[in-house]
This record gives sequence, C-alpha cells and structure tokens, in this order.
Amino acid sequence: MTIRDWPESERPREKLRERGAVALSDAELLAVFIGSGRRGATAVDVGRNLLARHGSLKSLLDRDLADLIAEPGLGAAAASRLHAALELGRRYLACELRERETLAHPAACADYLRARIGAYPYEVFACIFLDNRHRILAFEELFRGTLDGASVHPREVVRRCLAHNAAAIVLAHNHPSGVAEPSPADRAITTELKRALETIQVRVLDHFIVGAGPPTSFAARGLL
Repeated sequence: MTIRDWPESERPREKLRERGAVALSDAELLAVFIGSGRRGATAVDVGRNLLARHGSLKSLLDRDLADLIAEPGLGAAAASRLHAALELGRRYLACELRERETLAHPAACADYLRARIGAYPYEVFACIFLDNRHRILAFEELFRGTLDGASVHPREVVRRCLAHNAAAIVLAHNHPSGVAEPSPADRAITTELKRALETIQVRVLDHFIVGAGPPTSFAARGLL
C-alpha cells in the first residue's frame, strides 16, 4: 500500500494543507521532503526508520550532506531538500533577529546562535556586529578549533568591528561536548576581548556559549 491509498486526512501533504505543519509528526514532516518511498516502504515508513536509527530528529539532521545522501531511502534529491530546509530555517531566524533589537530579545539571539553553530562537531567562535541601536549589521564565524588565548585573536575581532563600523558586539562560541558551562579559558578570552574592544569604544553586550541545551549567557550570569 502506498500513501496514495491512505485516506486523504492521513496523507502528510493533505494533512499539512488542512491542519498546518504543526499537526504532522516528525516522520510525516520528513516524508514531505522525502517525497516517495521505496519498495515495501512508504515515505512515512522511511522517515520512521531514519528516526529510529538516529534516535532523534536533531541527530538525523545534524549529519552532513554526504552522510544523509547515503541513508537508505533518501538519496541526493531528498537529502538536498532537507539540507535546504535547514538553511531556510537558519535564514528565517536571522531575518527575525535583524528585525529586532538584540539586547531587548536575548532569547531570539540565543535561538539564532544555536541554529547557526550548535551542530558543529568542532569549536567555532563567532560574532554578531551591531549598530548603536543594537540592530544587526553582520554575523561572522571568525575562528575554528580549540578556543584558547592562542586561537582567538583580539586584533582580528577589532579589525572586523571597524570594518562593519560596529558600536556593539555579541560574542558566541559552541561547545561540541554539549556542556554549555563557561571554562576558565572562556572567561579569560571574554575579558581580553572586552578590554581590546573598549579601546575602540565597542561594547560587548553578551557572550553566548552554545551547547546541547539552551545557550548560556555571560550577561545573564553576571560575568561581563
């Protein structure tokens, strides 16, 4: 039996049109992007099997494109659609963030950073550059690798602030281990960057650490 043989109210695309995407299960949402199943398995079955193998939707979608393409039942076209959908979500969050004042909406900033750098298997240090009304000017990933005093260069952060004519900045980096607690090195880097940026009158509004759960805010912890 194929999905076309199902009652219309149970077909993922029809259900989405009638009741909205929120009414679909994870497997049904995946089926919309998978498109068609394979012999003996509907697209929903393929979605359920993928979720069962990976344990969660996040674990599945954190895979890189080559790994997704190799998954049984996906292939290049469906895997590419899933990756494109993820990037659309990230850009939507970026647009939402740009339409707000970051300082007034730290949760939106945290959500964006989690979507942007949370899935990386390596450490990334990034900056959100803002104007004097705390509107977004740009987002840049500046450094990769183990973040310590040798790998994060204050001069480069200062240079990028000047290039964007930024008045304020939000710092961010991820912890691939999933634990979003500030380390002594994280605190030292933040202090060093804050001092360097004070010389060009750029305020550090926050430093987020992105892990498995909600990002940790230095400002909320009183660490700035």
